Formats: sequence, structure tokens, C-alpha cells
Amino acid sequence: MHKKWFRIVFRQRVFVILLLLLQVCLMVFTVYSSSRTYKWIHYFLYVVSIVVVLHIISTSQKPSYKLIWSVTILLFPLFGGLLYIFIRLQTLSPGFRRFFSEAEKRTLPLFKQDEKTDRALQDAAPAYKTLAHYLIKTCRLCAYPNRHVEFLSPGEEKFARMLEALRGAKRFIFLEYFIISEGEMWSAILEILKDKAAAGVDVRLIYDDLGCFMKLPIDFQKQMEAYGIKCRIFNKFRPALSTLQNNRDHRKIAVIDGEWAFTGGINIGDEYINKASLLGHWKDASLLLGGEAVNSFTLMFLIMWQALTGKQEEASPFLTAPKDAPAEDGFVIPYCDNPIDDEYVGEQVYMNMITGARQYLYIETPYLILDDSVTAALILAAKSGVDVRIITPHSPDKWYVHMTTRSYYRDLIRGGVKIYEYTPGFIHSKVMVADDMVAVVGSINLDFRSLYLHFECGSLLLQTKAVLDIKEDFLNTLDGCEQVSEKACRVGFVKKVMQSVLRLLAPLM
Repeated sequence: MHKKWFRIVFRQRVFVILLLLLQVCLMVFTVYSSSRTYKWIHYFLYVVSIVVVLHIISTSQKPSYKLIWSVTILLFPLFGGLLYIFIRLQTLSPGFRRFFSEAEKRTLPLFKQDEKTDRALQDAAPAYKTLAHYLIKTCRLCAYPNRHVEFLSPGEEKFARMLEALRGAKRFIFLEYFIISEGEMWSAILEILKDKAAAGVDVRLIYDDLGCFMKLPIDFQKQMEAYGIKCRIFNKFRPALSTLQNNRDHRKIAVIDGEWAFTGGINIGDEYINKASLLGHWKDASLLLGGEAVNSFTLMFLIMWQALTGKQEEASPFLTAPKDAPAEDGFVIPYCDNPIDDEYVGEQVYMNMITGARQYLYIETPYLILDDSVTAALILAAKSGVDVRIITPHSPDKWYVHMTTRSYYRDLIRGGVKIYEYTPGFIHSKVMVADDMVAVVGSINLDFRSLYLHFECGSLLLQTKAVLDIKEDFLNTLDGCEQVSEKACRVGFVKKVMQSVLRLLAPLM
């Protein structure tokens, strides 16, 4: 019994939370006592706050970030400036940034766009020519002819196909996930990984430390290494107040032999396959890609791997050469996003789809915490005659995030956007589809963290059959949804105040 509780305490890292609370208390006590004991420190901190606000205004950060920090400092002029310096100015470690940037530069020549595919894409999808140009020319990504794209929803479908692909692995398995939690799903995958590693398959695993907080034992990495599985932890959680914790690896990537790649919103945990969901039915979505498009996900993984290990590695042996088999239909553009280069790829893809839609725009997202520009674009699309529909969860996983999400409903509904809540449970899909022509499936939520702070990935589908599959799945999902009326958005004074405060704090969620 004592061993069990000892393991739980250290597994959940309760001491980390206690250390964080201790730091907050010491920080507040220091500022408070100093302001009374030493007036010159009091005045100095006021000057620091003024300088910090001027610095914030002059930066190129999103207006929402400027607003929240400026308001915080104005409300707490003695404490706010110090808090900003102590927290906001910290970033990912210089070593990681350097390794990541160097790995990207070394890998860039391998993202070589086939000219024939590029010309065919420009001719086939003129309505989204600018979006394709942005991803290919500006972001240096690749468009591929569709060899195989399969839309998998819910998570049980992805799980079955993933086990099948893992069992067939002969050369390598690359897994990169935000969340891994022990249970039926992970146990089944782990057994295959152990067998494959023992058979000489190159098995590598990346997981986010904060995403797996309280979900894995503290010696998990050592366990994996003992099985022959190469394992790296992204951005280890440290018991220190720092925005280092903001930048997470939110990607969901599985690459097998360079032949198959899985991506989407599905992590590795029993709730994603409806084995242990406390929120009702868990609705999620994933893509299975085959052919040359898999190479992009292989390169995404290897760039992150090199950044975490600090070691150079030749990526070419892991890439699959183009095959002579004819393409099925349409095109695939895998893409990634990160907070290092200040290029908001995920937001630009979504914005281009919103502004490019002419008939309909259907969206599934677990969180709806929007920048003003995205809100305005959705309303403009609806007012321009586009059928804009958004499905969000009815059962919240985080009450404060759900309350913030609902605070956006009223303005959107007034603007003509139709909002639906998924009543059977929780919807975790990150899906956008428009005009029977274009769709996105990935890891990117419609919230500030996914769009501006996290490492993310997704796939843009143009004129593939899977686009119609995604549309059909959306319409079928509506059968289990309840449309939200403007009247239902009316709340009392206290709740309205809470929503206003949460809207202000939205960039920090």
C-alpha cells in the first residue's frame, strides 16, 4: 500500500505543483514586503512596469497578447512588470532553437516540389491557388498527387488501422504524440513496438512531458530504452514559473516504413477509442496517408528528433521514392507549424479556407477561442451567403475553456454562423471542409495555444474523395447535435462578467 502511494505521488509529480505554489507565494511576499520597507524599490518597480508596457506596445505580438499583459500590469503596477519579465520574456532554450533551425535548414532541400505536380495543382484548383502558393513557396512545403488518403473517424477506426500498419513494419516506426497514457490502447501498441524493436526495427518515440503529466510513470523514458525503443521527451516540465511550459509539441504523427502516415487529433489514450471516456462518446478524426506525401511527416519527425538529440542525421534513407502507380484523385499538402519562426501557418490555412469558401464551410473543433480577425472572417463569410456551421462539444473537458468558447457564440450567431453542440459527448476533431473541394484534418485547434504557441501539423486535401467523406461525416455528426440559439446564449450578470474576464484571459488558455 505504501509503495502504491509513493509511486502515485512521484508519478503525479505533486512536489512540482507544490514548488510552483511556493514560488508564487515567495514572489508576492517579496514584492509586498519590499514596497512597504523600501520606498525606492516600490518606485523602481513602478518604473519597470511603465517600461514593460511601452515595450509590449512596440512589439509585433498579437493585439490580444498586448491587451492582456497591458491590462494585467495596469491593474497590478507594482507586481505586473516584474511578472512579465519573470515569465513572458523566457522562451524555448537557445540550444533547442538552434538545433531545430539547423535541422530545418539541412532538411529544406528534401522538401523539393515536383514541377509537374505544381503545374497540375495550379490548373486543377484555381480557387485555392493562393493557399497552395503560400504553403509551397513561402513555407517551403510540398504538394503531392494523392496516392492514398483515408479519413478515419472516430478513434476506433484509426486504432485498428494503426495496429495493422505497425504489425507490418519492417524498417522503422516513428511516433510523436502530445499525450500518451497507460491503458488498453497504449498496451496494445507497446507490445508491437517491443516486438519490432527486438526484431531490429528502428523504433523511435517522442512525447510531450506536460501533455503526459500525471499519465505516465516518472521513469517512462528509461522503460522504453530498456525495451530497445529510442525515446525523447519534448520540453521537460520544470518546477519553475516560466512560459517555457506554453510551447508544447501538440502533434500527432505515426510514420511506418515511410509507406504510411497517421495524423489528426487522436492521441494515445483510452478515451480516444471510447474505452475510458468520462465525457460520453469521444468523437475524433484522423487521416491515413500513403505514397510520397508520407515523406513530409517523416521529415517533420526527424527535424524534431534532431532538435531534441542535438545530433545531425541523414534523412534520405528514410524517404520513399515516388511510385509509378497512378494517383487516385486530387492533391495532398502536409504542413507543420511552430512558434519559433513567427510564421502562423495553421492560422493562415484556416483563414484562407474561410475567406475562400463560396457555398459552405463546416468546422469541427473542441475549442472555439478566436482572434478578432478569425471571428470577423467567419461572420463576413456567413453574411456573404456561405453556409457556415461549427460543431463544438456539449460536454466540456475544461469548464473555463468551455465557458470561454460559449462566450463567442452570441456574436457569431448574430452574424449568421450556425453553432451546434455535440450532445452525445466530447468532440475532439480538428476538421474544416468547404465547397466539396478542400478540407483540413490535423492537430490544430481553433484557439490561441494551437495557432500561436504549439508545434502542430495537419494535411490540406484538395479535390480528393476524402473531402466528400469528411463532409458526409460532418453531416452525420449533426444528427447527434443540438443547434444553439441566440436566446440560449443569454446569461445572467455574474456569468456575463465571468465570460468577459475569460475572454480577456483567452490568449493565456
